[in-house]
Amino acid sequence: MPSPLTHDDPQAFGPYRPVARLGSGGMGTVYLARTAGGRAVALKTMHARIASDPASRTRFRLETDAARVVGERFGAGVVDADPRAQTPWFATEYVLGPPLDEAVELCGPLPETSVRALGAALCGALGQLHASDVVHRDLKPSNILVTAYGPKVIDFGIARAAGDDRLTRVGVAVGTPAFMSPEQASGQEHTAAGDVFALAGLLVFAATGRPPFGHGQAADLLYRVQYAEPDLSGVPGSLVPVLAQCLDKNPSRRPTTSWLASQLHDGTGEFADHLPDGLLADIGRRASEVWQITPQRLPAPVDEPEIAATAVGTRWSRRRLLFTGGGAAVTVAAGTAGALTWGGWPGGPTTQPAPGPSNSLLPKKQLDSLWQIQVADPDNAYFTDDMGSLPSQLHVVDNLVALMVGMRLNGVAADTGKIDWQSDDTEWTWQIASDAERILLVTSGDDHSSGLDTSKTKPLALAWIDPLTGTARDPFAQFTDLGDLPLNQALCIADGVAYVVAGSGKYSLSFLASQSWYVVAVDIGTGRRLWTAPLSRRRQDPPKLYVLAAEVVGNRLVALQEATDGTVHAVVRDTRTGTVQWDRKLDGVDPDSVRRPLVTDVRHLYVGAGRLKALRLSDGSVAWDSGSERPGRVYGLPALGDGTVYAVEKDLGLVAFDAASGRAKWQERGGEATKADLKAAPVVGSDYVYSKRGARLWATGLSSHAPDHSYRTTGEQFVIHEKAREIIALGGHFLAAFPLQ
Repeated sequence: MPSPLTHDDPQAFGPYRPVARLGSGGMGTVYLARTAGGRAVALKTMHARIASDPASRTRFRLETDAARVVGERFGAGVVDADPRAQTPWFATEYVLGPPLDEAVELCGPLPETSVRALGAALCGALGQLHASDVVHRDLKPSNILVTAYGPKVIDFGIARAAGDDRLTRVGVAVGTPAFMSPEQASGQEHTAAGDVFALAGLLVFAATGRPPFGHGQAADLLYRVQYAEPDLSGVPGSLVPVLAQCLDKNPSRRPTTSWLASQLHDGTGEFADHLPDGLLADIGRRASEVWQITPQRLPAPVDEPEIAATAVGTRWSRRRLLFTGGGAAVTVAAGTAGALTWGGWPGGPTTQPAPGPSNSLLPKKQLDSLWQIQVADPDNAYFTDDMGSLPSQLHVVDNLVALMVGMRLNGVAADTGKIDWQSDDTEWTWQIASDAERILLVTSGDDHSSGLDTSKTKPLALAWIDPLTGTARDPFAQFTDLGDLPLNQALCIADGVAYVVAGSGKYSLSFLASQSWYVVAVDIGTGRRLWTAPLSRRRQDPPKLYVLAAEVVGNRLVALQEATDGTVHAVVRDTRTGTVQWDRKLDGVDPDSVRRPLVTDVRHLYVGAGRLKALRLSDGSVAWDSGSERPGRVYGLPALGDGTVYAVEKDLGLVAFDAASGRAKWQERGGEATKADLKAAPVVGSDYVYSKRGARLWATGLSSHAPDHSYRTTGEQFVIHEKAREIIALGGHFLAAFPLQ
């Protein structure tokens, strides 16, 4: 949905005056704009800070050219452009219709007649591109806009002439993993046959609501695309042999777009006749709403003067504040050219929308919260959109909640929910660590615009992010022997030392074994490296983060690590030397279930997600195991408070254990046992322990041992913000705060 202009958005681009923002990302911004005569257009710009790069300008010009090639019939027709401006821009028609992914979300899987008509029309669009020797290379549901007159293909940011390797090179995979062709996934030449493969995957999605190779981490998807068979269950029987032929791993055996069109549809009838009523109604709603949008511009911050510039005079800082006041939505506009992909690297997964107000994509939830803002559930280039597979997203820093969404870090005021700032550079979830006062960023200084290629390595750098502005300060440490690899990881900060995982060598999905990886301890006062301890070879296929969670306890660096065989190990190192003191395999623990802050005290590491265990920090031996006292019971993640370990037991509810002995002290009375959530760890307050069941967060009295009150919530992760006396909840597209009692 459109959002207000910011105070420093240009007043005009040529004859076009911006009316609202449709989306923004690492490469640029898309606006809804109008001419003096009232014509609405979608206007795409490139950030001034990257417009000085000749390769980026060339890519932007080629995107404009490719959009012109596909034309108004099959795409968002280009009506004007100035690629030579200081801030390059081009304007297209404002397309009235939702992206295919939103259409399927709204109506469910489309009926066979809709899928056939959609596919035949898209064959026409691709045929026109291929006749001009242009391949799209990033066909996916969000890049297909469904109108009453037919689908339109958008986002030609990584389209290029067939055989042209000037901007992308063989061996570098670019695109969206779930819809890549096998040859594209392996970094090889993507021809017109690759677009046919992607089109077939897109039609599987339209017919079933899921991609042909499922969901998951990017590396897993790249592997499946190359070696696994597509899942065609749920596809109408008459379409299965046609789409299976298009999904052949060998591009030479795939059909042409003209043959495919002939197998899908005979061309009779109007396109609208083949669409579900609900989808037609949504198209009509969008057509009327676009004329109701009135220009709004957020005021400048009190310490920054108003900027009223044209496109030519606009200059933006490397990291600028994108939000003021209550926060303006940076959301991808449904059904417009604003649905263009903005990623951290060209062709990478779309950067998720940042937190926005109640007028963004979803209606405000009826939660019992002090405040709530909409966010996209965290996603990034290597991990699934399920938050369970990501390192912890929430960081409590002073009066803020620092929140990773997509590849942006957001500073949210804990007491009001106001979005104070959003970083404007590409970051990844695992590059961020924090303590109660500071935010650490581990990076090479590269924006990763080269995709997965890192042949030109840069020094590893450690820098602080200013918690007041979100601005990255100058690095306090740099190490030239540790290069730019995407899976460098910030672990934790403790006692004046930053602990990180860093590697050296060229990044490649095919040659991970040639890299060398280390745990590194860095003095944050001097920037001096204290020690470097080697790690085992990284998992070859697919690559994984080494460390799931880490914390310093006394003179021990305690970590949960994923081994090359996919098992989870508890590993303890001496913080003075990096030497491994012990390494214990945790049987039956899934890595994704324990990517949360560790639960420790001075004696034990407590591990749940199955049986509940306490491991002695001294030697890794089992101090106690819930299976001895409560055999056969299954527990979620633990929480610790005042010498008591709390965990949710399956089909029972909350149980409290003595932290020293493992003896069960009490179990809650009168709870809704069948709704007990094993994925969300409890949080402990002074009078209550809070645990999730169903759609509610229940407060169980520490003295009564019975549920006392509850809050409606969509949360999946919960943290306590002591200063604000709140429980912060993240999940279900919302960040919300609840009273802590």
